[in-house]
Amino acid sequence: MNKMRIFGMWTAVLMAVTALAGCGAPTGPGGAAGGGTSVKKIGIIQIVDHPALNEARDGFIQALADAGYKEGEKVVFDRQNAQNDQTTAKTIADKFVRDKVDLILAVSTSAAQAVYNTTKSIPIVITAVTNPVSAGLVQSMDKPGTNVTGTSDAMPIAEHFKLIQEVLPNAKRIGFLYNPGETNSSEQFKEAQGAAPQFGFTLVPGAVSGVNEVKTATAQLADKVDAIYVPTDNTVVSAIATVVQTAKEKKIPVFGSEEGQVKQGALITKGIDYHKLGYQAGQIAVRILKGEDPKSIPIETAREMNVVVNLKTAQELGIRIPDALLQKAKKIE
Repeated sequence: MNKMRIFGMWTAVLMAVTALAGCGAPTGPGGAAGGGTSVKKIGIIQIVDHPALNEARDGFIQALADAGYKEGEKVVFDRQNAQNDQTTAKTIADKFVRDKVDLILAVSTSAAQAVYNTTKSIPIVITAVTNPVSAGLVQSMDKPGTNVTGTSDAMPIAEHFKLIQEVLPNAKRIGFLYNPGETNSSEQFKEAQGAAPQFGFTLVPGAVSGVNEVKTATAQLADKVDAIYVPTDNTVVSAIATVVQTAKEKKIPVFGSEEGQVKQGALITKGIDYHKLGYQAGQIAVRILKGEDPKSIPIETAREMNVVVNLKTAQELGIRIPDALLQKAKKIE
């Protein structure tokens, strides 16, 4: 077979391959066929599994679906849980970067710090982060100035202390159960220290470093205080049922910082609906997916807060909730 004939055969093959490629549907950057339409990849990192964080995550996903970003069609989610371990959180963050996700949802302060320390280019939307500024995630709430924006679950602890005083007017010593290793919790403890004197409270700290210490710390606090306050601490909240039961055995009420804690037996709170907070974060994510720069999108806080009371817990502890609170409260029975 001469060289000219071989060259002619290869030319014919190349032309045929080119023609077949031209008949195929165009593929977008996300791998979806049809006019360059892309499927967005969103990594979701949650530091631990507990009701408040789960609600925030689900609210985020709902907001995207309501905006047309339905799972499996215009968006795919890679849901990851760090099981309250920062090494695992770093591994998850590295995975998201390798996978070149289009956006990351970080649920909680620890999760947000893990991904922010790993990437300064992929947009990060946070939710359930108490103080994004002190956590080193943004320059300010109004102008983040980084690849991070989203929603904060910050709420003045003075509002919670006021609630304690309304329900227990004679209370003086308030236990504060928290993990000092969580940035959001140590910030809340400082805030509580500043707020306590205006209510005549003495703050009694109960520090834990892990879930296995929660029961013992609760029991020790319950012997010294009139009430126990639980902030939005991921370690403690993941064991809230243990906190409630241990305190209840000693007839000590637990005041929560969000509705999920009351649903699991805490007495009362004035708190955030985490599903709605996550939904707000999802709305911000939609803006980013449509081209806005997170650097200039302000961090939002919850648009509304509600009093939530557990009537069964009140009855078991023999505590009468003032009528003024009951009239406006959401009741858990």
